[in-house]
Amino acid sequence: MSTLLIPDARKSNLERPWRLFIDGQFEDGGGERSLFDPATGAPLCKVMEASSDQVERALQAARRAFDQGPWPRTSAQQRAQFLFRLADAIEARAEQLAFVETCNSGKPLREARFDVAESANCLRYFAGLITKPLGQTVDVPAPSVSQIVREPVGVVAQIVPWNYPLLTAVWKLAPALAAGNTCVLKPSEFTPLSVLMLAEIMQELELPAGTVNIVNGDGLMVGQPLAESALVDKISFTGSGKTGRAVTAAAIGSNLKKVTLELGGKSPMVVFDDVDVDLAVDWALYAIFVHAGQVCSAGSRFIVNERIYDRFVETFAARARKIKVGPGLDTDTQMGPLVSKQHLQKVLEYIEIGQQEGAALLCGGDRPRGTIYGDGYYVNPTLLAADKSSMRIVQEEIFGPVAVIEKFSSEDQAVALANATIYGLAAAVWTKDVTRAYRVVKAIKAGVVWINGYHSTYNECPFGGYKQSGWGRECGPWGLHPYTEVKQINLNLDPSPVGWFNADAAFNQ
Repeated sequence: MSTLLIPDARKSNLERPWRLFIDGQFEDGGGERSLFDPATGAPLCKVMEASSDQVERALQAARRAFDQGPWPRTSAQQRAQFLFRLADAIEARAEQLAFVETCNSGKPLREARFDVAESANCLRYFAGLITKPLGQTVDVPAPSVSQIVREPVGVVAQIVPWNYPLLTAVWKLAPALAAGNTCVLKPSEFTPLSVLMLAEIMQELELPAGTVNIVNGDGLMVGQPLAESALVDKISFTGSGKTGRAVTAAAIGSNLKKVTLELGGKSPMVVFDDVDVDLAVDWALYAIFVHAGQVCSAGSRFIVNERIYDRFVETFAARARKIKVGPGLDTDTQMGPLVSKQHLQKVLEYIEIGQQEGAALLCGGDRPRGTIYGDGYYVNPTLLAADKSSMRIVQEEIFGPVAVIEKFSSEDQAVALANATIYGLAAAVWTKDVTRAYRVVKAIKAGVVWINGYHSTYNECPFGGYKQSGWGRECGPWGLHPYTEVKQINLNLDPSPVGWFNADAAFNQ
């Protein structure tokens, strides 16, 4: 029997004040936003949002904390100790955080629990990494000791999306804090709750004031000022390509602040005819329907060999129709709702666009009906067959439970179809031929690739994409380095007169 609420989760009071976190203190905002439960469409709670003055005060607090505060001057061991304590505190509140994440984003509770656990793991990873050697001493052709060291970049602005609110925030905060930076973070205006709970935990653990500041609001009121501010030394953004371009233009137009971007994808899963079709379909369902397809690396394009195409379609459609769609707090739910009414409308429009372009609707395409769904933002698992790569449903990120399937006859054609978009975030290849698998994944332009799997990502490994999927990487040492500046230090061991007027003598030094 399904269960809609768990006892411990009831302790989370969604009706309490959700305020801004600036300079170590919570405060009311200049306005407020009503949030709605994706599972029912009913009001969920109200959240304070920042005024322009409060955004500026958060930036000033972060600047002051970096220039004068203790955090950048603590040892790597001290920063690591705090991150370990923060991870422990997250685990102690895991059920509350997961409950709030599910209520706010709509994702099934088991997925939210995984996100909370991975957030703690990420903090522990960077806590361990920051105490390892990051610099080096170089043997140079001179009487000199030459060192290369990494130092914090400064004040960091971080803008996170609504699909993985807590985990994406931690992916950015953990390396930034480990390196000794101070931060101003903007959660999505649709899903700020778990990030604000994280701020409460950081305050309880006595993180120095101004080290992390959380400012709620939309892109125009909060995101744009962060990108434009000369107080910011680096900005990290995860979201749409359109907004990513605007963030980059603002960063370049202000003070040339450093920019990292993760801008989504249209990731292919190439399936050859030597696979176990049932197993490949099982993974394909997982690739696209986790979190209702609201995943930047979702396997949203299936490129299937023509010899198994019909069987793959038949098996996929039959199993997709059996997926239990429902509220995230229902323990029987396999796929939850979309995050908002606006996004629901966008996904439904894409399904209609696909059919207008000539794509065949193979399953789904509609909304589930019944009293348990109320006015929730649900779409049934959907599969569309495309016969042209130029179709919008093939080229554009839908970010919902909508997959597109194409067929191929040769390996070269499969690779060409896989690469035929502006994106290059992720990809998968399914085959029993290991040599072919390596040959194909090397030919596909994507930053994360899987052979006979999907969606596994690790704190130890880089996450990011090729082409218009963004700049830079998150996680692993590759996620830490962008939060540092590289400095060369030279100690002259022979400070005798250089004879600056004698070029030969000078260069011999």
